[in-house]
Amino acid sequence: MASTSVKHAGNKIDQVIADYIKKTFNLAIGDKTAEEVKASIGSAIPVEEELVYLIKGRDFMTGLPRSVEVRTNEIVRAMDNELKEILRAIKVVFQETPPALAADIIDQGITMTGGSSQLRNLSELVYRKTGVKAYLADEALFCVAKGTGIALEHLGTYKKSIISKR
Repeated sequence: MASTSVKHAGNKIDQVIADYIKKTFNLAIGDKTAEEVKASIGSAIPVEEELVYLIKGRDFMTGLPRSVEVRTNEIVRAMDNELKEILRAIKVVFQETPPALAADIIDQGITMTGGSSQLRNLSELVYRKTGVKAYLADEALFCVAKGTGIALEHLGTYKKSIISKR
């Protein structure tokens, strides 16, 4: 079995959105606002019908509050490099996957978990760039926490397994 995690991907995406707003509009926004932009209008691929988000922040030149409108495809461009990192990680996992499992992946697809996996059209981007269907896990945001809870319920079994391998 092969897997990977792109640690802090969601935070990095939020940061590139905040940086884009800073460079493009000379406007300072916080991490929470950047995350709201990502969740509200973000997409992994350009869209024909763009959504618009009114961003409120602090103007770097005047120091005063100001608002600007930003559109979906602007955010797509801002996130491009971070999304490429996620795709690189997926391709590395495919390269490490045993051949027998690769056939199952082609048939069944991959399951994405975590907050960033919920980005609009991410599964479509993965399919376009890899040829493999991608699905969002049920309650994707809570998969790690739930898995940790299940592991803790079986801690005794894990301890025995680890000790016997020494």
